[in-house]
Amino acid sequence: MINVSQEYIKKFFKLEASAGILLMLSAILAIIFANTGLNHYYEMLLSTPVEVRIGQLQVAKPLLLWINDGLMAVFFFLVGLELKRELVEGELSDKKNIILPGIGAIGGMLVPALVYMYFNYDDPVAMKGWAIPAATDIAFALGILAILGSRVPISLKIFLTSLAIFDDIGAILIIAFFYTEKISFVALLFVSVCVPILAIMNHRNVCNKFPYVLIGMIMWVAMLKSGVHATLAGVLLAMFIPMNSKERPDYSPLKSMEHDLHTVVAYFILPVFAFANAGLNLSGVGLEQVMHNVPMGIALGLFVGKQIGIFGLCYLAIKLGLTKLPKGMSFASLYGTAALCGVGFTMSLFIGGLAFEETGVNLLFDERLGIIIGSLASGIVGYLVLRFSLSPNADNN
Repeated sequence: MINVSQEYIKKFFKLEASAGILLMLSAILAIIFANTGLNHYYEMLLSTPVEVRIGQLQVAKPLLLWINDGLMAVFFFLVGLELKRELVEGELSDKKNIILPGIGAIGGMLVPALVYMYFNYDDPVAMKGWAIPAATDIAFALGILAILGSRVPISLKIFLTSLAIFDDIGAILIIAFFYTEKISFVALLFVSVCVPILAIMNHRNVCNKFPYVLIGMIMWVAMLKSGVHATLAGVLLAMFIPMNSKERPDYSPLKSMEHDLHTVVAYFILPVFAFANAGLNLSGVGLEQVMHNVPMGIALGLFVGKQIGIFGLCYLAIKLGLTKLPKGMSFASLYGTAALCGVGFTMSLFIGGLAFEETGVNLLFDERLGIIIGSLASGIVGYLVLRFSLSPNADNN
């Protein structure tokens, strides 16, 4: 089991690492577009109206929101598949492996949020962004780790991946409970009809993917109309995909769908999301803009809050005897990993959009500025600490 799990982590690391590099390039391209004569076309592209109508049912949104509500639902579906697999037979199925990353994830969400609140407690609109620095971007983080090559031990990769999974769970719960609009109970009724159908299909071990995709699409539209964020339909759907096939013991519907989607998400959906959301016009940006309470709260939440929250709580847990430092890791590499988790790019941008796009106050610029500064600083410090703390000959067995 351990060897199989480690082999999966290695494959996952290679894919996510290269995807992280592509993500960086997409973000850089977006900033180039936003700061040159191409900005007009960039804005025009993202605001292009896209409409789908079937009878009286109509879904009409600008292209940006189709990306954020539609493509990201597929991303969250993949997150749900990975979560279920890890809980059933992966690293998180062993309680010994979940204590340290679980504690780290709690600190890594709580302390950054408190840092942000410290800077924005007296501004009710700005306070809507409290969860922005609580997120970690696993693709970006693993992309930076990839630069370090073979010196990174498998235990560190497993720790970072497990922590990111807990972080994703936290993000899912935050979106569900704190970033929903006015609830339409009629639309939620359709969701409540889809759930037992999926449960029956799972109970009967239906392994054909098409019925799940069809019900999932219906549930996504219902979620979209309900006021509960539509991406959560992806997570909910993933929980009902069968782990194993009773008729074919060598076939896993869940792993098959995860395999099919991983490349699409890593090399298309996330780069498209980054390109659509990272465009930040830096003309006229000075110290005054950087020191504004929103970007300052986000940047320090990611850079300082993540380090204190993750390393601090993990250090206390180890010293109190609640858990142990994974083999191959030192407190220095643990600190470097904590700093690396301050790269919150994709999920921070996503939560920032949910927090500010409906407020009527233009804080999206401040949000993106804080995310870029905090993520950049965290990535640099995390890389440097790991570069000098890891042995050139790590144990990757």
